[in-house]
Amino acid sequence: MRIRPSRSRTLRGGTAAVAAAALVALGAVPALADEPEPDLGAGTIAPVEGVQPGSSFSTPLTFLNKGTAQVPAVWVTYAVSPGLKADETHENCSYYTVSSYDEMPESNVASCRIEQPLKPGVVYGTAKPVSIKALGTAFRDELRVTIGVDEPDPGDGGSSEPVRGAGDPLTLQERAPATDADRRAHPEPVAQARVSAANTADFALTGAEAKGAAGDEVTATVTFANKGPARVQGTRDESVTTVDVRIPKGTSVVKAHGYCDAVTKTHYRCGTSQSWVDVDGGESYPFVLRIDKAVGRTTGEVSLTGQERPFDRNPANDTAQIVVETGKGSDASGSTGSSGSAGSTGGTGGSPSTGGPDSTGGTSTGGSGSSGATGGSTTVGTTPRTGAGGNLAATGSDSTLPLVGMAGAAVAAGGGIVWAVRRRSASREN
Repeated sequence: MRIRPSRSRTLRGGTAAVAAAALVALGAVPALADEPEPDLGAGTIAPVEGVQPGSSFSTPLTFLNKGTAQVPAVWVTYAVSPGLKADETHENCSYYTVSSYDEMPESNVASCRIEQPLKPGVVYGTAKPVSIKALGTAFRDELRVTIGVDEPDPGDGGSSEPVRGAGDPLTLQERAPATDADRRAHPEPVAQARVSAANTADFALTGAEAKGAAGDEVTATVTFANKGPARVQGTRDESVTTVDVRIPKGTSVVKAHGYCDAVTKTHYRCGTSQSWVDVDGGESYPFVLRIDKAVGRTTGEVSLTGQERPFDRNPANDTAQIVVETGKGSDASGSTGSSGSAGSTGGTGGSPSTGGPDSTGGTSTGGSGSSGATGGSTTVGTTPRTGAGGNLAATGSDSTLPLVGMAGAAVAAGGGIVWAVRRRSASREN
């Protein structure tokens, strides 16, 4: 699922440029007063673990005016990732959803105007802990809290219409004069915490079938999907999973999908468009294959590697096959094929292991080059290319050419970048 950068991101960029120009202009004007900038801090928040989907939890929020002057009023904003939402609303808060943009996922936001002075050097806390609900899709989520004196901008065109809350107002209570420990616990105006729910998700692969004669080009589309029930957020800026594709013997790649890199001529490794995958979301990877030899029914294997998946309790659909019926006879040039037998899986050995070091070791024709999963939270290794499709046409034997070997070495080095450049390239193609 490719998600194009939202209009809100573009407008935010333009607004930032105008604001920067205005600041430069203001810098040339002599200061009229020596008003100190407010120095506000949000208290660190403990991680929330083991939340049950469908249940609610509460978390206390604290704030500190670290400056020397009283602040007459503040904006307190708390934003949560898509598996969470505000459980109760407050009449002095507006609630809206900010769409995903670039590498940032969607977020549900509560923005609250608190007309209450904050004395310098005093710790304040919410009168009641903020209540948040875990949705059925909750799994790896996040709570982010900010405090400031300016109204947050929900973004133009990238957010839902703000809705005013109906419950009692969100208020702050004076706790105690700040100690040195309190100042260390309120280092920045932003604080965030991980929220983990006890949930599972089923990552599934679907293979492809095609039929043709020697010399024909056929398209085999492999799909990856998250069958839920949880939405899965992986390591930020990395592919949420990796799909290893082994090409059937007797065929060669004419064009691979733009998210896929060649490890060898018969082995491709495919990333995802984002570092998360929604329920029923995923990716499709079409491969245009040329049938080089008529070797009968020939198969290639597709498997999940990349980030570990302890949440996935159904390994039965973690592999799939590409099946190509090529017929029997001579190859496209009229010569009789000397290698490859009907029904061979060519280029695939044991199933790739999960969580081990990434080994892209060379694979030979008909041999077994196992490809380990990228260790921990790593993704497809080579740097995304901006060329059309970002692939290497593969023909002939399975020996690794120098250029392909360099790509394999890059995979072994371990990249960590979501296919952002490739996504933009693919978006322009579409």
